Amino acid sequence: MSSEIAVIANITNQCFSAQRTYGTYQVAGCVQGQACAVTPILARTAVMDYGDKRTVPLAISAWEIANDLCREINSDAGERSFLGVFVCAGSAPTEQELSTAREQLDQFYRALVAAADREWERSHSYLFINDLQRRAAASLGLQKEWFTNTPGPAAECPGCGERVKPGVAVCRVCHAILDREKALALGLIQPVPGAAGGDGRVERPLTGKR
Repeated sequence: MSSEIAVIANITNQCFSAQRTYGTYQVAGCVQGQACAVTPILARTAVMDYGDKRTVPLAISAWEIANDLCREINSDAGERSFLGVFVCAGSAPTEQELSTAREQLDQFYRALVAAADREWERSHSYLFINDLQRRAAASLGLQKEWFTNTPGPAAECPGCGERVKPGVAVCRVCHAILDREKALALGLIQPVPGAAGGDGRVERPLTGKR
């Protein structure tokens, strides 16, 4: 076995694994406070089987193995994806390599968040938001409505006792106005002339909307 070594750097806290016929590989993730995690890769010898009990040893360099692993990991999230791992030019990542990787990861994460925003605008369904998009938003420090599908506890409508989710503007059962400003902004109620209130107006629910 050759003493050649290649080094994989990972700028995320995600750990990755890959299996090959010549071995199983674990690419370490960062721990808190680390700029990156490094995983040394050794050269290996594979076996080419030509049948009839004929086999030929095949030397695979550490550089080939490291590039193969990084290519598989980074492509796992689709076309032009980048998950933060790369092969160092030397025995450790340089500041320039780390800076380039961070910029590339930032661009990929922002593209994921933009795609999630478009999907949320279209469907408003948590089912179409994947874990990687949530990870991207968390890494970028962005607060997104689609980030979690665990809303707060339901409450009772004061008008009819129906259980309603947090943030509901108008009760779907009795049409009681639960959040006046939000209901007006969404067009769920309309101001009409009346004697109630200091401005001489009362709100009338538009029962055809929810």
